[in-house]
Amino acid sequence: VRAVVGGDALLSPGVTRRLISEFAARSKEPSAVASLAELTEREREVMALVGIGLSNDEIARRLVVSPLTAKTHVSRTMVKLGARDRAQLVVLAYESGLVRPGWLG
Repeated sequence: VRAVVGGDALLSPGVTRRLISEFAARSKEPSAVASLAELTEREREVMALVGIGLSNDEIARRLVVSPLTAKTHVSRTMVKLGARDRAQLVVLAYESGLVRPGWLG
């Protein structure tokens, strides 16, 4: 419960790696790329940071904003893209090419 409240994923690292590898191997879907146009530059930046596995607190420190502001950016990005959860946001980040396997941000 504490991990979820802190913005962390519920998937084990092994499952997450396999999931990301599978989706990264697939071709980019035009709808995922087109939907990025709806995002602000900051939202794309936040999406990339979610894509590399950062929590809301880590995103906040990286961008020098409050954790609440980071959470708001993540939430707005998810709403604009129709993502159900952070895991789907990660998948969209890889499908759109915003994040690549091995990228450290």
